[in-house]
Amino acid sequence: MKRLHLSLLVLMVVAAIVLVIVFNSKGPTAEKVSLMLDWTPNANHTGIYVAYDKGWFAEEGIDLEIIAPAGVTVETVVGSGKAEFGISFQEYVTSARIEGVPIVSIAAIIQHNTSGFISLKDRGITKAADFAGHSYGGFGLQIEKAIISAMITRDGGSPESVKYVNVSEGDLLSMLGRDIDFAWIYYGVEGIEAAQRSLEVDYVEMSDYFDAVPDYYTPVIISSEKLIAENPQMVERFMAAVARGYEY
Repeated sequence: MKRLHLSLLVLMVVAAIVLVIVFNSKGPTAEKVSLMLDWTPNANHTGIYVAYDKGWFAEEGIDLEIIAPAGVTVETVVGSGKAEFGISFQEYVTSARIEGVPIVSIAAIIQHNTSGFISLKDRGITKAADFAGHSYGGFGLQIEKAIISAMITRDGGSPESVKYVNVSEGDLLSMLGRDIDFAWIYYGVEGIEAAQRSLEVDYVEMSDYFDAVPDYYTPVIISSEKLIAENPQMVERFMAAVARGYEY
């Protein structure tokens, strides 16, 4: 009987040890983190979705929620702390900082500005000087006027004749030729979409005008000053997973 009791005691101790090992192997609870996109999912977001699919955020102890933009700017959401991270553009970050929004650009998704201006081919816009006398669909930022004016001036055109239309949100490609004549896009996003729609378009690349306008990082990943100051380790872990995704 004593042997039976001893055996049961040994089994109970072993079971307790196994439970402790299993519990500890699960590690700490993953930290819930949200990332707000700048637009519908596209090629610029590839590294993020790769890291998510491969489980690399989870390996860093992050339970990531990817949020689509909806009626409010990414900069405002991240600056207010309602999302820990966001995808933005350097020109938007600069404008937000001027307005006192406490956000910081922490990484560049693309090292050079690959954006440009798209128009339907029948508009005859093949260079920046051709912007003159046409309507531009944009987001009401001063930097848009500054960039467009600098490009037109470099070509010897008249920037004063451009009509600026604030489109805020919407399908820019559907607006071309109807509401606006040209728009500022990323060829890797709307340019590819235009080809898929079999649209005949012209595209004026900003890279052809880097002698007149800056070549700045964009898109960028942003966070808030508060989060960076209070939880720098989490920011580092988040970026470690993101980097793996884009390097994959």
